[in-house]
Amino acid sequence: MIFNSLLQRRYVFLAACIFCMALLPMFAGCANRITKLQAQEISILKADGSSVILHAEIAATDKEREQGLMYRRELPAGEGMLFVFDHDQTMSFWMKNTFIPLSIAYISSDGIILEIHDMKPHREIPVTSSRSARYALEVPQGWFETAGVKTGDRLIQ
Repeated sequence: MIFNSLLQRRYVFLAACIFCMALLPMFAGCANRITKLQAQEISILKADGSSVILHAEIAATDKEREQGLMYRRELPAGEGMLFVFDHDQTMSFWMKNTFIPLSIAYISSDGIILEIHDMKPHREIPVTSSRSARYALEVPQGWFETAGVKTGDRLIQ
């Protein structure tokens, strides 16, 4: 009787372990769940007087900025993410867990695009601004060039 009871407990324990292992992949993805942020249309005024519109998600909190575009598998042309900071600072962005090639513009507090860099997926070496900026704007790689956006152009909202 004791043997049967002990054997039954082992089977129940083994069944519970198998059940939990079967559920593990479902819960493992929860930490990496993609959440789209509130977005708005922003306009970039180019040096020639024309402007281009971009639909950008706004990353304004530490948590939103840390997540950024990680785990995304696509980012359509004309969309991006604007990282908003409370004060001017030298910025560093990396591409850990980011699957799509991006371009980043570092932008001053008055909206002037200071510099633009291309970034490779999964690269963990930071792309650092050469001077203090207030905003960073990530778009699909090559979008700035295709749209004719250059350093010196101005972000207006």
